[in-house]
Amino acid sequence: MEDREKEGILERIMIEHGSDLVRLAFSYVKDKETAKDMVQNTFIKCYENLDNFRFESSIKTWLYRITINQCKDYLRSWHFRKVQARSFLESAMGSFLPSAEDKMIKNTEDEEMKSLIFSLSKNYREVIILYYYKSLSINEIAEVTELNTNTVKTRLRRAKQRLKILIEEANAYG
Repeated sequence: MEDREKEGILERIMIEHGSDLVRLAFSYVKDKETAKDMVQNTFIKCYENLDNFRFESSIKTWLYRITINQCKDYLRSWHFRKVQARSFLESAMGSFLPSAEDKMIKNTEDEEMKSLIFSLSKNYREVIILYYYKSLSINEIAEVTELNTNTVKTRLRRAKQRLKILIEEANAYG
């Protein structure tokens, strides 16, 4: 495949999937700029490996897999652990004096749901986001996460059960 042809394909892929991939990356790294960096790395890998893509799966699931792997590698990195420790200390100090803006954000229903979802373990959060927010099928989630289909179904069921309990608790005490 010629470079010009690859560039055209990559441009179409970026337009079609870019914002979804940034949202997916954000669900892992929880930082907008880092999420954009993860997606940029995904597109670089996509360009480098476009000749090898055999269309055994959809471009979408292939890009999701690359993005998820980029995010997982980042979350395992020394840099992330250092930044995370600093962020924790800053937020601990900031929690003594919450801003009015923080109070308003916490009062919105969407933010509460996001908070509940992000309180789930990574395994449960991952399938909930991919299924409900990224509209992937069970089979696509299995392919993207490299899990057995039944494992995905079990995690999704358990995640929904856990979310139901968290929502009921939030309503009872909130």
